[in-house]
Amino acid sequence: MDVQDFLIQGDGSEEDKREAWQLFQQAYEQQMKGQLEEAVSLYKLSLATHQTAEAYTFLGWTYSFMGKLDEAIDECHKAIACDPHFGNPYNDIGAYLIEKGDLDEAIPWFQKAMQARRYESPAFPHLNLGRVYERQGKWSEAIDCYKQALALNPDYALAKKALGRLISSLN
Repeated sequence: MDVQDFLIQGDGSEEDKREAWQLFQQAYEQQMKGQLEEAVSLYKLSLATHQTAEAYTFLGWTYSFMGKLDEAIDECHKAIACDPHFGNPYNDIGAYLIEKGDLDEAIPWFQKAMQARRYESPAFPHLNLGRVYERQGKWSEAIDCYKQALALNPDYALAKKALGRLISSLN
């Protein structure tokens, strides 16, 4: 993601959008350092300056690191309201629902993520849907999802591992 994503979204001055981008970058750096409370504060400042689907999604991701899955899901819903074409929050909601043990509820979120027009990592929802199907004992559906993830990203190590593990366990 780059500043262009912030500059094209919604109304607001270029100055506000650039400031929001800088705050977003600072928040991400803090998140990656494990400074989660600081990251939350900076994401909120970014959103107060200029709302973007990315900032809502990454705020949700930070909440998930903190074990606050309901708050994470709420932020993803805000991201979707901000930009319904951005795929990450759909996938993230599904992933958080898996963590909560709500496998059936996760499925439509992954399917929506697969349909999103703006998604830098379209293989992710395929892997995650495969994880759901594997847990449900739907082996062929899981294998198909893992293969689709690899078709979208042949270097996706997690998908390679999941596919290999599942096929080996069935032999």
